[in-house]
Amino acid sequence: MSVAPPVLPPVHGGQLRQIAARYGIAAERLLDFSANINPAGPPSSVLSAIRKALDEPSALAMYPDMESVELKQAIAEYTGVESKNVAVANGFVPLLEAVVRSLKVKRCLLPIPSFREYRNTLENAGVFVAPYHLRSDKDFRYALDSILKNSLDHSCDVILLANPQNPSGATCDADNMQRLIEVAAQHSIAVLLDEAFIDYCPARSLTRWSIEQSNVIVFRSVTKFFAIAGLRVAYAISGAANVKAMDCFIAPWPIASFASDAVCTALGDEVYAEGSRVANARRRLWLEQELVRLKIATYPSSANFLLLRFSAKIDVSRLWEKMIVEEQVVLRSCANFQGLAPGHLRIAVRSEPENERLIRGLERMLSRLVS
Repeated sequence: MSVAPPVLPPVHGGQLRQIAARYGIAAERLLDFSANINPAGPPSSVLSAIRKALDEPSALAMYPDMESVELKQAIAEYTGVESKNVAVANGFVPLLEAVVRSLKVKRCLLPIPSFREYRNTLENAGVFVAPYHLRSDKDFRYALDSILKNSLDHSCDVILLANPQNPSGATCDADNMQRLIEVAAQHSIAVLLDEAFIDYCPARSLTRWSIEQSNVIVFRSVTKFFAIAGLRVAYAISGAANVKAMDCFIAPWPIASFASDAVCTALGDEVYAEGSRVANARRRLWLEQELVRLKIATYPSSANFLLLRFSAKIDVSRLWEKMIVEEQVVLRSCANFQGLAPGHLRIAVRSEPENERLIRGLERMLSRLVS
């Protein structure tokens, strides 16, 4: 008699329709802690901009601006650079693909655990990936001297880093990151830096500095922080020569008109941005304290998510499933993060009532699983 293969969690967060269909639960009943989206929802200014655009029938009939002039200008003003230093695309992956092709990358050092699309994109482009294992007892923080040494040992021409790191949320000081980039430049090594969650700790961003150093390209996301993930907008900042080379490998009309209008409006909403940072820090601290009470370990995070480590007594795959079935709460399975030991799950930081529902659900589930 054959044994049915185990049911695997989705490879990405936010896949509520897939989970709802699998477990026979209406998607609207599920509370999603698996996707790191700002719980405040889109800024009201963005919703107004989209409604205004919809009032103009020509907005649907006309092609988007192929050069994304207004969008690049808004990003440039938001980040303190010039439009010539900005490349845009409908997500991080097309930007990384453009960088790999424009730089003719052959070998990349990739610290793990990390976002799975890094490795997928690199290997799909024929790049050799040299994994560098981060240490959990060091909170997955980057040991920059060791990273540089390993990149030289593996003859890498590129290092791909994230700040804050994903999935842990750990950050690296800007000064230390600058030192790594400067030393890497001496060895003709480019540094690709994913700052998808840097809006929660903007003081640690290297975005402005990246235009002065030819061997660094910074990736940024708009849609997570401003809760407009359905619009798919990401951007890269680098020297003008790097951006020009990237643009040759980005498909025409990468950003829809509505998405461009929404992002331009969002980037100008400073009240929303500062309120989101303050609320996230307060909510994350409360979650950390409650998780300590439940004897669930966490790692220091500067982002809007927490990586949880459970004791060996807990079957996290069972816990993940029971939280869905019995509590209608979806956590982020970490089973597909290469290099991450078993026993981890990740949670987004959501609103106070939603965070309370999560903690109550975890408390109930843990009491049953260890009793």
